[in-house]
Amino acid sequence: MTTHLFPFRFDPVLRPLLALLGVRPSTAWVRVDGDALTVRFGPWRLRTQRANVVDTETTGPYRWWRVVGPRLSAADLGVTFGSSTATGLCVRFARPVPALLPGGRPRHPGLTVTVDDPAALARALAVPPGG
Repeated sequence: MTTHLFPFRFDPVLRPLLALLGVRPSTAWVRVDGDALTVRFGPWRLRTQRANVVDTETTGPYRWWRVVGPRLSAADLGVTFGSSTATGLCVRFARPVPALLPGGRPRHPGLTVTVDDPAALARALAVPPGG
């Protein structure tokens, strides 16, 4: 079983603000293995089965005030873990998952992450589990 680890891209100007939230290169990553998608963004976590991922889409560039840090979309309750204004990957789920708050609410139908290589993350998520 192959495990892929994707670091977040950090815009230099955003690093100090994110560090105040506990988000640093050592505490921000996305891991894809045969069974699960796991995201760590400082103190925030998201974990779901790979089978729960239904679609991905590369997005961006972004305005800094819409992407920096952990964000909740008022439009669709999607969660963003953002560290760069360049590009990111939007991941949609069959069943919404918790990420932002303790207690499992709200649940998010999608996730956007600003990893170094969104295309590689999309490819890793497209590989069928066990394949």
